[in-house]
Amino acid sequence: MSNSSEIREPRMVVRKFLAKPQREGVGAVVRRSIGRFELKYFDPFLVLDEFSVSAPGGFPDHPHRGFETVTYMLQGEVTHEDFEGHKGTIRAGDLQWMTAGKGIVHSEMPSEQGTQKGLQLWINLSSKNKMIDPRYQELQSKDIVTVAKDGIEVRVIAGEALGSQSPVYTRTPTMYLDFTLKQGAHLQQSIPRTWNSFVYVIEGEGVFGNSKASLVSSHNLLLLGSGDGLEVWNQSVNPLRFILVGGEPLGEPVAQYGPFVMNTQEEIDQTFYDYQNSVNGFEKAKFWKSTKPV
Repeated sequence: MSNSSEIREPRMVVRKFLAKPQREGVGAVVRRSIGRFELKYFDPFLVLDEFSVSAPGGFPDHPHRGFETVTYMLQGEVTHEDFEGHKGTIRAGDLQWMTAGKGIVHSEMPSEQGTQKGLQLWINLSSKNKMIDPRYQELQSKDIVTVAKDGIEVRVIAGEALGSQSPVYTRTPTMYLDFTLKQGAHLQQSIPRTWNSFVYVIEGEGVFGNSKASLVSSHNLLLLGSGDGLEVWNQSVNPLRFILVGGEPLGEPVAQYGPFVMNTQEEIDQTFYDYQNSVNGFEKAKFWKSTKPV
């Protein structure tokens, strides 16, 4: 019925947001839950978007510095390309964990007809890691650790669940778990006590934190309070699918301007200078353009 570690102090839901659709990129629709007016930052998480995009729309060439983007496809596929010559297609169930570090310019565009859907999470980097070289960790769907037990299935994207661990290295210590609970399933999942954590419901409806709490349905973000784990119940006929994400807070000042996230306004000004002059990590930005998708 439960994860191997017993939970002594379950985390309760302290805030709930319904992520409403908004326009982003070129013809894309995102449901933003973290990184919007009511919730600018949930240390170490900067943005959580559930995106929906159809060709010819998408997210054409744009820069990043100072954080990581985690792209997890739910439906369809997106082709990613950057100014270092890295290119690949992220398909349903695949994961791309990109450390932008000191600078990346890339595009993310639909690579097939129909609607492509996924989640993108931005994770802040500590001041000592903001200017590291960019890197990627990519996992195809078949290579993501998946465990099923007692009506619970989990895809372990980062961290550990049901005794299984992800190979993904998290520079800012992070857990990212994709759970599906069948009718009647009851989950107990431990979370490091000092970490911030949240749930985002993808489909179905469930009861989180307290068995007497009200049902929560899809597109809702739940911020969890203090404790050593999360309890979830699926009392509905339909499967309940949600992600549970947790991370160690950095406790550092945040200066953000769009796709640049640093610690001070001076560093943001420097980033603008570097990007506009193609220096200090953005050398290849000057002459690079992504190839047009088919």
